[in-house]
Amino acid sequence: MQARAALAFVLAMALVLSGCAQPDRTITRSSASQPVRSAPPTPPHPTVAKPPKPPLRPLPAKLPAGLRRTTGARPVVLTFDDGPNPAWTPKVLDQLRAAKVTATFCVVGREVQRHPELVRRIVREGHQLCNHSWRHDLDLARRPVAEIRADLDRTNRAIQAAAPGAKVSYYRQPGGRWTSEVLGVAKDLGMRPLHWSVDPQDWDKPSAATIGKRIHAAAGPGAIVLLHDGGGNRAATLAACPQVIADLKKRFGIARLN
Repeated sequence: MQARAALAFVLAMALVLSGCAQPDRTITRSSASQPVRSAPPTPPHPTVAKPPKPPLRPLPAKLPAGLRRTTGARPVVLTFDDGPNPAWTPKVLDQLRAAKVTATFCVVGREVQRHPELVRRIVREGHQLCNHSWRHDLDLARRPVAEIRADLDRTNRAIQAAAPGAKVSYYRQPGGRWTSEVLGVAKDLGMRPLHWSVDPQDWDKPSAATIGKRIHAAAGPGAIVLLHDGGGNRAATLAACPQVIADLKKRFGIARLN
């Protein structure tokens, strides 16, 4: 009996111990099973739309009235556009001085700012200055009046900074693309509109002989001749000048624009 009781006690203890060996299992969610929470999307930065530029004003069907196209007397006037340029303007000035004639230089504002010493020389040697816009914008006359005014005024201020007290009596619209609006602004700023009557198209770089022939054929009393001392290679224009000056001086005389 004692043996059986001892055996029963041993079996009972074994059962108790086997139960204690199995701890309570707590079920937890693994990190892999948890839903991934992404950061909320960053809203895009609002873009500020630039106001659309106003449409360009159409060009008139014909040139507006009031443009200066002749001198009103027998002598002709030489005009040089798109400078001052350090490669060509001094050489043109040398030729004019050698021939003892004067000309009108239609200067571009940003070139004036770059080469103020050439503007001072132009004035010092008795030549006339003409405002030819800040950057030779062919569409300037078609833009809003406020833009036209700012452009012409900026160019005049650059001229005055280069040559204080210099008189700027004229404005020439790039490309001759005039509108009544640019005429009005020029007038408000004390400038008269300067056009031309003879254009040998030296801007297209024809030969010196062709430039001379075109001017000789087209010039008459009181002509205003368009030439260029800037805006590109002006070697042909420079080469044509001695003959052109001699021819015009002999036939009509060459005067300073008043």
